[in-house]
Amino acid sequence: MFDWLCAACAVEYSPGEQPPAECPICRDERQYVPLSGQRWTSLQQLAEQGSRVEITEGEPDLYVLSTVPETGIGQFAKLVRTSEGNLLWDPTGFVDEAAAERVRELGGARFVVASHPHMYGAQTTWARLLDATVLVADADRDWVQRADPRIRTFSGDVELLPGVTVRTIGGHFPGSAIVHWQQGAEGRGVVLAGDTFFPGPSGRWVTFMRSYPNAIPLSASVVARVAGAVTAHPFDRAYGNFGNRIMTDARGAVQRSADRYIAWVSGANDHLT
Repeated sequence: MFDWLCAACAVEYSPGEQPPAECPICRDERQYVPLSGQRWTSLQQLAEQGSRVEITEGEPDLYVLSTVPETGIGQFAKLVRTSEGNLLWDPTGFVDEAAAERVRELGGARFVVASHPHMYGAQTTWARLLDATVLVADADRDWVQRADPRIRTFSGDVELLPGVTVRTIGGHFPGSAIVHWQQGAEGRGVVLAGDTFFPGPSGRWVTFMRSYPNAIPLSASVVARVAGAVTAHPFDRAYGNFGNRIMTDARGAVQRSADRYIAWVSGANDHLT
């Protein structure tokens, strides 16, 4: 029996002797099946090949987890620590006992939450190893590929831990979510963005997309709604899910980026083309 993972996105599937026929998450227009075709791997195979999880400190009480070598999409998970428990956000597609033990040394995790289905990773395996609850946005529940009694659904805004609130924003997926961490950035506030908005390389701008790899845009009205929901609460710093971040004035970056995006897709700047 193998704990199957799609090799392209590293989302977990139910264990078995043979892998599933296809990955619906990759067949969706927001992701893709590689030209080489559908491939599968497993937690067991990755462990045999020497995969590991590296953990580094992003800032006080925020740790960044990444897989070496890169697994699937290659997201950087985040561990937010509080006095009443921890949150593991956007879990990696690979985990083993060594990785779980290092997280236990940092206080473990009460909750495992992904920003959207592309980031589900090995969420239920992480949860079993850490004795945690998996939270999945109710709007995206049908994208879960491995059922588990630890999975619970949520909608709207839910304060999981003191000062740590998961907020349902929508856009990229109907249930796309962010985490608002009030104590982060020395009390100025941090948002963990997932792909709900995507910090760019300048550290001053973000973008919004239905599909990042396939460059499918969102409409002006949806971007206005997403930006309004994201900026409804104060924060100064934002972390994306691939090492991308905005270290200061992230709230302003979201709003001015939305204004720029809306101007372009609405035709206001057509005279410049």
